[in-house]
Amino acid sequence: MTITASFIGLGVMGYPMAGHLAQAGLRVKVWNRTPSKCQQWLKDYSGTACASIAEAVGDADFVLTCVGADKDLIEVFEGPDGIIANAPRGATLIDHTTASAGVAERLAQAAAARGQGFIDAPVSGGQQGAENGQLTIMCGGDAAHYERARPVMAHYARAVNLMGPTGSGQKTKMVNQIAIAGLVQGLSEALHFAEQAGLDARKVVDVISKGAAQSWQMENRSGTMIDGEFNHGFAVDWMRKDLAICLEEARRINASLPVTALVDQFYADVQAMGGRRWDTSSLIERLRKFR
Repeated sequence: MTITASFIGLGVMGYPMAGHLAQAGLRVKVWNRTPSKCQQWLKDYSGTACASIAEAVGDADFVLTCVGADKDLIEVFEGPDGIIANAPRGATLIDHTTASAGVAERLAQAAAARGQGFIDAPVSGGQQGAENGQLTIMCGGDAAHYERARPVMAHYARAVNLMGPTGSGQKTKMVNQIAIAGLVQGLSEALHFAEQAGLDARKVVDVISKGAAQSWQMENRSGTMIDGEFNHGFAVDWMRKDLAICLEEARRINASLPVTALVDQFYADVQAMGGRRWDTSSLIERLRKFR
C-alpha cells in the first residue's frame, strides 16, 4: 500500500525534504502559504499541490511540517481549518520546525485528543543537508509513534534519534544551537586574531584543523569567513529566533547561558550592519568592523 505523506511548508528545508519523499515513491501532497511555491515544486517532483491544509491532510498517513516559528505552527495546526481538525484518526504528525518545547507539548496534547500521534523533530544540517538527504533529526514523543515515523524521516536523514518524551527533540535542538553559537564566535575570534597578527589564515586553519580545535564550522565555514562571503547557509535572523527560544527555556529551567546571551547580542550587531540574511559565520565581520 502506498503511503500518503502531506508536507506543509516548502521553504529552503521543506522543499527538498518533501522532494526526497516523492523520490522514494510515497504519494506526496504539498501545501504552502505561497501557492506558487507548490507549483514550482511540482516542476521538480511528482505529487499533488493542494489549495488548503484540509485538502492536503484529509487522507494522510503522515503529516510533516516545516514552518517558521511557534505562531506559524499554531496557525497551521489549530483551528477548524488546521491539521489536527482535518487529519484522520491514526495519522502521525511530524513537526520539523525549530520551535519551543511548550508548543510541541501543546500540539501533542491536542493531537492525542483526536487519536493522532505527534513527534517534535527539529533538524540539523542546514539547506545542504536537506538537499542531500543527510539531516540529523532529534525527536521527542511516544516511542510507538516514533517507530512509525522513523522510516519516513529516514528518506532525508543520516541520523534519526528519539531523545525522550514530547518536547525533548526541541530541547536537544536548543543544545545544538547553544553549542554552535559559542563555536562560531570562537572561530571568528581565532581567525580575526590570525589576520591581525599578520598570519596566513588559511595556513593556520590547515594546521590547527588537524588537532583539538577542529570542528564542523572550521571545516565548512573558515574559508568563506576568510573571504568575507556570507550569502549562503543559515541566516542570522533564523539564528536569533532560535537563540531567543534557548534563552527563554533557560530562564524557565534556571540554566545559566552567559556566552549564548552575549553571542545573541553580537548577532544583533550583525543585523544592524545589514547582515540579517548572512550566514551565522558572519560574526567575524563584526570583529573586523569594530576592531
